[in-house]
Amino acid sequence: MDRREFIKNSLLAASGAIFLSGCTFKAKTPQVTGGVTTTKFRNINVSMLGFGAMRLPTNANGVIDDALNKKMVQRAIESGINYFDTAYMYMNGKSEKAMGDALKKYDRSSFNLTTKMPVMMLEKEEDVERIFNEQLERCQTDYFDFYLVHCLNKHNWENTKKYNVIPFLEKMKKEGKIKYLGFSHHDTPELLQEIIDYYDKWEFVQLQINRLDWKACRGEEQYNIARKANLPIIIMEPLRGSALANLNEEATKILKDYNPNASTASWAFRWIAGLDGILTMLSGMTKPEHLEDNIKTFTNLKPLSPEEQEVYTKAIEAHLKTLSIGCTSCRYCECPVGVDIASIFSLYNQYKIDDRSNKTGSFINHYEALKESARADKCIKCGLCKTKCPQQLDIPELLAMVDREYKKLKGV
Repeated sequence: MDRREFIKNSLLAASGAIFLSGCTFKAKTPQVTGGVTTTKFRNINVSMLGFGAMRLPTNANGVIDDALNKKMVQRAIESGINYFDTAYMYMNGKSEKAMGDALKKYDRSSFNLTTKMPVMMLEKEEDVERIFNEQLERCQTDYFDFYLVHCLNKHNWENTKKYNVIPFLEKMKKEGKIKYLGFSHHDTPELLQEIIDYYDKWEFVQLQINRLDWKACRGEEQYNIARKANLPIIIMEPLRGSALANLNEEATKILKDYNPNASTASWAFRWIAGLDGILTMLSGMTKPEHLEDNIKTFTNLKPLSPEEQEVYTKAIEAHLKTLSIGCTSCRYCECPVGVDIASIFSLYNQYKIDDRSNKTGSFINHYEALKESARADKCIKCGLCKTKCPQQLDIPELLAMVDREYKKLKGV
């Protein structure tokens, strides 16, 4: 999507009024099979809560906590979750193996395993088959239920065609190594339409749709294109990188005053539940409590009522007053010199929504806890991060903005 236009400098607050109107949904009748709500895809039931493996639990050293991950996968399966989503580069390339280890003891026909072809990493046509075979080995499986061409923007779409990705994946389908083929999209509605028109055998699409992106990031337009094409939609970033689970104090109070027993995250999921054509919603559940809260939300999942939608709109309006940088912490933007982009933006956003009197000191302390080599002023403005960012953020400029703010607060 054309994020250069809609999110200049990522100051979403300024565009809040634009996307808060015009959200009308048709509620669905949920299907419940002894656990979390499911939806029908072809002849199978798919859990509407998908287990996303981009933000797996880690230990103090930042390494995947395999024991905890296995426990969470077990709990997920026991609750009725049967859709598990990973990718070649997630968790520094360790996610696929971690999920393979966690899932290998279960009947392969009892769950849906999803991964993606990292077209942004291709350098020659032979890479496509090499990576696919490596994925089968990492995931310890003979086939993938759902397989995606990953993160399609203009550049990655050209790579897809250049390296004949689709013909290879069609071959894998004929060999039974892929059941259903789709793609994830990170660009304009116009490119989305082009991709759909180019290949008439897509079976689903993965889109970034949430309350913050519905208007400001042209999410509604993309949703309508997918619905017109009759493509089931997998939702990525339903919480906008945890932003919708961590609203500011004023917004949180609005929601808690209305329903003190509902988590902030549950409102975001239930907002999406009001849309037709949703296959599943991916959630990166780093902690067991995230998983438990989501299980509670998705058991007998209900869309927001008209009254709840009004309450949620009011809360989002309050939150947008302080939102600054639209980073989802996906970490695709790995910096060649080691700047910790996602952590810097997360700290800055938290500082902007913090209502405490000591918020300045807290921001400075947390920022200075980062390694000096990882701070914003170490950015060399090479621009590599901009080419990788699914949100099309001007990362070097935003890092410079954070650095200026930090130095101003420090008085240097």
